[in-house]
Amino acid sequence: MTATTSTSAAPATPAPLVDATRDDASLRRFLLGLPGVDQVGVEQRAAGLGTRSIKKDAKRWAIDTAISMVDLTTLEGADTQGKVRALAAKAVRPDPERQDTPRVAAVCVYPDLVATAVEALKGSGVHVASVATGFPAGRTSREVKLADTRLAVESGADEVDMVIDRGAFLEGRYMDVFEEIQTVKAACGEAHLKVILETGELATYDNVRRASWLALLAGGDFIKTSTGKVSPAATLPVTHIMLQAVHDWHRQTGQLRGVKPAGGIRTTKDAIKYLVAVHEVAGEQWLTPDLFRFGASSLLNDLLLQRRTQVDGHYSGPDYVTVD
Repeated sequence: MTATTSTSAAPATPAPLVDATRDDASLRRFLLGLPGVDQVGVEQRAAGLGTRSIKKDAKRWAIDTAISMVDLTTLEGADTQGKVRALAAKAVRPDPERQDTPRVAAVCVYPDLVATAVEALKGSGVHVASVATGFPAGRTSREVKLADTRLAVESGADEVDMVIDRGAFLEGRYMDVFEEIQTVKAACGEAHLKVILETGELATYDNVRRASWLALLAGGDFIKTSTGKVSPAATLPVTHIMLQAVHDWHRQTGQLRGVKPAGGIRTTKDAIKYLVAVHEVAGEQWLTPDLFRFGASSLLNDLLLQRRTQVDGHYSGPDYVTVD
């Protein structure tokens, strides 16, 4: 993740946005003053983008691009070091019989398994991401959330995926959420921070827009839809709103921030719909793993099967790829 420019070398944040976070009243005024989301409009546009067809050469490019954007994820209570090593091997060589298959962007695990992932991925170019801050519910003290984050970073994580306090956000305690994101960001050090909004619990598109801007104001390098543990998880309309937020943020600040839909994206057809949305809403500049990711586990298998179909000219069954 090198293209994100929210570090000290980034362009300065304009004064009106700095003023928006001066105090609780200013932050509330800014967030509640954001334009409302046209629900019918955003859903119609998302549905329209989802019907776009692409030609064969473009589909091959889209499949390879999507593979390179995958955060290959295992976040189960039964996760073991052996499972993480197997996932790391798949991340580096997704299709061992096709050496030109791109590697994925990252492997995402719990903090206590970061060291295992780091060792397994050493020198591969695949990042190690870790969830933190009491994932997935985030219902714990700030001290525990920060300890969670430090464990991930000290174990070698390049990226941290935090969850916001949805209860505080829904109660309108925006400054509490803002300050917590800032504190976690500081604990990340050089690691990049993805801020999980858990959009399925935010109830309205207006709240998704507000939470997106809140996370961007607080310094999140990425905004992420979901933990994958709540339904609905990622949807095209929600991702559309988040892509518009990072596009508008860049237009106002010159700073590039990323988007990560996670949960429920299982097929190549789904992934291509999201890539079309990225191109049309945020812009071509975001069609890179530095600025767009898929949080997924089963998606990679379908991408590999469809890639073989494109290359070989006939469908390959699931026996030809490792299925998690």
